[in-house]
Amino acid sequence: MPSDIELSRAAPLRSIGEVAARLGVASDAVEPYGRFKAKLALHDLPRAGAGKLILVTAINPTPAGEGKTTTSIGLADALNRTGRRAALALREPSLGPCFGTKGGATGGGRAQVAPMEEINLHFTGDFHAITAAHNLLAAMIDNHVHWGNKLDIDVRRVTWRRVLDVNDRALRDVVQGLGGPANGYPRESGFDITVASEVMAILCLARDLGDLEERLGRIVVARTRDRRPVTARDLRADGAMAVLLKEAIKPNLVQTLEGTPALLHGGPFANIAHGCNSVIATEAALGLADYVVTEAGFGADLGAEKFVNIKCRQAGLRPDAAVLVATIRALKMNGGVAKGDLGWEDVGAVRRGAVNLVRHLENLRGFGLPAVVAINAFDGDSPAETAAVREAAAAVGAEAIPCRHWAEGGAGAVDIAEAAAALADAGEARLALTYDDDLPLFEKMNRVATRVYRAERATAERSVLNQLAAWEAAGHGRLPVCMAKTQYSFSTNPALLGAPTGHVVPVREVRLAAGAGFVVAICGELTTMPGLPRTPAAEHIRLDADGLVHGLS
Repeated sequence: MPSDIELSRAAPLRSIGEVAARLGVASDAVEPYGRFKAKLALHDLPRAGAGKLILVTAINPTPAGEGKTTTSIGLADALNRTGRRAALALREPSLGPCFGTKGGATGGGRAQVAPMEEINLHFTGDFHAITAAHNLLAAMIDNHVHWGNKLDIDVRRVTWRRVLDVNDRALRDVVQGLGGPANGYPRESGFDITVASEVMAILCLARDLGDLEERLGRIVVARTRDRRPVTARDLRADGAMAVLLKEAIKPNLVQTLEGTPALLHGGPFANIAHGCNSVIATEAALGLADYVVTEAGFGADLGAEKFVNIKCRQAGLRPDAAVLVATIRALKMNGGVAKGDLGWEDVGAVRRGAVNLVRHLENLRGFGLPAVVAINAFDGDSPAETAAVREAAAAVGAEAIPCRHWAEGGAGAVDIAEAAAALADAGEARLALTYDDDLPLFEKMNRVATRVYRAERATAERSVLNQLAAWEAAGHGRLPVCMAKTQYSFSTNPALLGAPTGHVVPVREVRLAAGAGFVVAICGELTTMPGLPRTPAAEHIRLDADGLVHGLS
């Protein structure tokens, strides 16, 4: 079978105007970026509607791969093949994974959004705009201090770091301002990856330009010497930041290889941020299509939890069904099989690893979402292994359906599309939040740890608890929490696979995202600036003599 990029290039794509017309978007609301991608004008977009919202999530990721985005695309294509009017609402790829380990985020095989290489690289410039707006604010903090510090900022208590959309471990902790008075005040700081930026979260949660600017103004960047908060509005940075983001806030329209309209907008990681595409894109899709397929990052313990407790809480969204993606290969890894041995049939390992699948199904039920399991099929899967997955899902009241969208496109996902649509049409979803707004912030973290991760408890040092108490006293106590932890396990230990219980979730650090409207809890050893692997994907990416990209996956 041809490579992903070869399939993408060979696909007979429709012009972006045709795709917009199929979605029901007026031609004067389409702002083309070339022939096959466009921005959509905000003033012409609907705000939600009667469309059914289907959330695609997954078991905890493993090196064997799960294919959540690929499944989302195949599902949407299949819904359209069955005569339903469907659209996608997905996240944009980050350059970090593209040149690191994971690769791109446009799906795979015959279930892709296109043009693949353009989407995976600079796309329409949204992430560059977010990076610029974020770093403008950082520059204005240091500039304010340099020119007299009228706000009396305590340089030891500046919390706003800089961002970059590549993996670079050397920038996690830096000392800036060296070289004498002309270069500012020396202080410790660091870089996060752009997808972890609060500006990214604000773009994804804002309802319009006015809401965007208001949220930007609420960003807390530092404390004064008498411990008062300093905001972006105090620095008069919010207006210029909004100007840099005025195009980025418009959702992007592309298509699948089968012509299904896809709104790609925003892209935070669910392990270090809230992990969902923009509210604007999701609501627009719900107003333009009868069925909308969206996804949340990494496993359901991260992406789906934050989709429910942050995105749905803030935006008032009510998903109608969930699709949980799993592969037999990944379940075998959860059952103790090494990656090199996955080609051998091992029904016992599938059954042992299926505890991870069952835990996620139980959590989705706890969120009030009826779910069906999509078994993203590989050629080496045996009938006995497939039967073991079906039995495990059936034991908790869910159906598990093999899907072959990677090899066959939408035709290979018709069964899962019928099942997901039936769940959505049944109207049985009753969204249930994990915690109430009025609970103390640390108790919200503890609720997620105990109810979703099945930990014994969450823990934190006294300094962290004191910081949370101070934020509560300042009026931030009703905010939801954004748990930042490893994506590989229900615990904070990435090697602890399956469905561990009784572990402890240490909250190492907390960050206030007042503009985005949540408090981040950094758990375990997680870092907000990833590093490159021993052999990064960037080593294999190149241009040929005709200027075509090779090695991008």
